[in-house]
Amino acid sequence: MSPNARHGYGKFDSGKKGLVICEKCKIFYYKKAWHHDAENFIAKRENKDLPVNFALCPACKMIADKQYEGRIVIKGFPEKLEFDLLALIRGYCKRAYDRDPLDRLIEIKKEGAEFIVFTTENELAHKLSKKIKDAFNKVKIKTIFDKEPGKTVEITVEFLDIDKL
Repeated sequence: MSPNARHGYGKFDSGKKGLVICEKCKIFYYKKAWHHDAENFIAKRENKDLPVNFALCPACKMIADKQYEGRIVIKGFPEKLEFDLLALIRGYCKRAYDRDPLDRLIEIKKEGAEFIVFTTENELAHKLSKKIKDAFNKVKIKTIFDKEPGKTVEITVEFLDIDKL
């Protein structure tokens, strides 16, 4: 995945009137925002005459292009808390997706003793790292924001004093 992943993906200018439905995840773009549940929206009588177009949403395009905006490296976590850590990451990202369909957990990789988490939004990665710190307490966070024009954030979450957790 490229470190300058999100550049060029932030704005969506369909240039078309009506609805744009993502070909992959089925979210839809209407009045300058992405929404869940296109079928319900289209089923309403007043929306039946809107022209419908299909394209990839910015999140699906980023995932297809193997790009990201947020990357969290989690180091030194106790193995006994692995299940809790993964549940927290997945649950937090699911709630973020429910609020905003472009907030996505792309993947969680385990490389040796580290987890690497990729997200479509830098703000999601930043908030997730703070949530991990709040949940597990003995954690040090280091954040590096990419210089302009990129929007990526690289975060290192390091567990401290793991024997006391």
